[in-house]
Amino acid sequence: MKYAVIAIVVLVVLILLYIGATYNSLIRRRNSVSEAFSTMDVYLKKRWDLIPNLVATVKGYARHEAETLEKVIAARNGRYTDLSDEDKIAANSELSKGLASINVLAESYPDLKANQNFVNLQNQLQTVENDIANARKFYNAVVKSYNNKVQMFPSGIVASMFHFTAKQMFVVENETERAAVKVEF
Repeated sequence: MKYAVIAIVVLVVLILLYIGATYNSLIRRRNSVSEAFSTMDVYLKKRWDLIPNLVATVKGYARHEAETLEKVIAARNGRYTDLSDEDKIAANSELSKGLASINVLAESYPDLKANQNFVNLQNQLQTVENDIANARKFYNAVVKSYNNKVQMFPSGIVASMFHFTAKQMFVVENETERAAVKVEF
């Protein structure tokens, strides 16, 4: 009888230790997801801030291409800090489409392609786009690790006990977004 009680106590202690370790691991991974999103968010905000300068430069050369420029401005309207994480991702997807349109538009205006401000903005944009791509890769890797922990057995049991839920990965929604933003000089 005495050994049975000791075995039960040891088993309960082991289960509690497992739950505690799994909970801490889930917290650590959730914080990593937040950090990865924040890193990506910095680059998305930087691109967000570059857009008005790029549009203003293009407007000077392509006044009659207002529709293309209006789509980009419409995608960018609103204060970035007021958007939710999901809204930031959606708004930046729209910006990607608009930026692709601006690059196509620039092909029609050789003077614009030669303009130093435009070239400088395109270089900055290309750098930011590369940073965003790397940040998205890192974010998705961290989300995958977190989601595996939340959804796999037995850690999924602990995750459901403490209301941890899977996070959404950054995915490209359509073929226009899948195409690389083409920056030509």
